[in-house]
Amino acid sequence: MEALWIGLLAFAGGVIAALLGWLESKVPFDVKKFGSSAIRALLAGFGFALAYNFQNFLTPLDLIAAFLGGAGVDVVGNRIGGVLRKRKAGAP
Repeated sequence: MEALWIGLLAFAGGVIAALLGWLESKVPFDVKKFGSSAIRALLAGFGFALAYNFQNFLTPLDLIAAFLGGAGVDVVGNRIGGVLRKRKAGAP
């Protein structure tokens, strides 16, 4: 059951980071961008749940780390995606 909570918190962290990024950007909502963020958040949640599945107990710091880790996966994924899009478009 603890692995489920960790996975959900990591997923929530990624989705919230994506929503905050969209609100900050002041551009129209793009389903494709949000969908890729949701997939990254889902993968982060699965990864954290898998990793914490081998622990016997959880502390509040573990829950906070999972949430922030999920947000970090989304932020890093967006940065990498932006660099790849620029290179594909031919920008320096």
